Amino acid sequence: MSILSLSSGDLIADRRAEYAEAMLPGDANAASEIYLQALELRPDWVAGWFRLGEIRMAAGLPLADDAFRRALDLDPEDRLGAALCLDLLRDRSLADAMPSAFVETLFDQYAAGFEESLVEKLDYRAPELIASGLAGPLGRVLDLGCGTGLMGTHLRDRADWLEGWDISAEMLREAGAKGIYDRLSKADLSALTPQAGRWDLVTAADVFAYLGALEQIVAWVAQALRPGGRFAFTVEAHDGTEAYVLRPSRRFAHAAPHLATLLDHAGFDACLTPAVLRQDRGMPIHGLVVQAVRRGALDARQDADRDRLVPLA
Repeated sequence: MSILSLSSGDLIADRRAEYAEAMLPGDANAASEIYLQALELRPDWVAGWFRLGEIRMAAGLPLADDAFRRALDLDPEDRLGAALCLDLLRDRSLADAMPSAFVETLFDQYAAGFEESLVEKLDYRAPELIASGLAGPLGRVLDLGCGTGLMGTHLRDRADWLEGWDISAEMLREAGAKGIYDRLSKADLSALTPQAGRWDLVTAADVFAYLGALEQIVAWVAQALRPGGRFAFTVEAHDGTEAYVLRPSRRFAHAAPHLATLLDHAGFDACLTPAVLRQDRGMPIHGLVVQAVRRGALDARQDADRDRLVPLA
C-alpha cells in the first residue's frame, strides 16, 4: 500500500512544523499555533492534522478532536489511527478493532527494525511463553499475525507444515528471509474466509492487542481447527468489568473472565496464565498466555494436552 508521507510537501510548512516540534514539550500552546500556520499553507496535509491532534491531546488543549476528524476526513482509510485517538478522547472505544490500514501502515514502516526494538529493547517474551506450553509434535500449524517470524522460530522444528499470515507485506518479507515457513500469505485477520478442520494448531503472539472484540476471530479459529486442535495466543490484560479496553498506547487489553467465557462458548477448554509479556517505558506489560484445546474427538496426544489444562474459574 502507499505509505503516508510525514512531510507536507511544502518546504516552508515543513520548517514551521519543525519549529513547532522544537518547542515541545515546554510550550504546547505555541507549538499548536505554529502547526496551524503550517496547515494554512498545506490544508490537505493528513500527518500534520494528526500531529496537531496529538499535541493538543497530550497537553489537554481544546480542539484535539477537530484535528483528528480533519485527518480522518482527508484519509478515510485512517492509516495513522485518528479514529483510535478520537476513542481515547471520549474515554470509550466505539470501534471493536483497529483500522486495517492503520495496522498495515504501522507494521510496514516498523518491519526493518522490529526485532531489535521488540526483543532487545522491550524484552518481548510472548513467543517463548506460548511455545513453552505446547507439548509434543504440532502437526499443521497456522501462525496468525506472524510478523517477522519470531513465533515461527519456536514452532518450526515440531511442525509438519508451518504457514504464516500477516497484514504487512514488509513483515512477510522479513519472515520470508528466515526460510522457516512453508508458506507465507498476506491476510487481514478482521476479514478471513471460513476454513473447516484444516489446522492442528493456531498461534497468535501479541496479535490481539489490535483487536478489541474477539468473538469473530475465536469463532473462525474454532471452525478452522480439527477436533482436539490447539489455539495458543497472548493478550494484554486489564482488571476492569469491560470485555476489552483501548489503552493510551492505542492497544486493546482484555479481561480474563470475559475471555474465558468466550472460549468456553466457542467450544474450547482453556487455561489462562498471567505473565509479563514485555516492557514498555521501563514498566512491565501484564497479560495472559492462553492455551486452549478445541473440544471434540481426540487422539492420545491431544487428550493428554487437554487434561493438563485447568479452565479459569
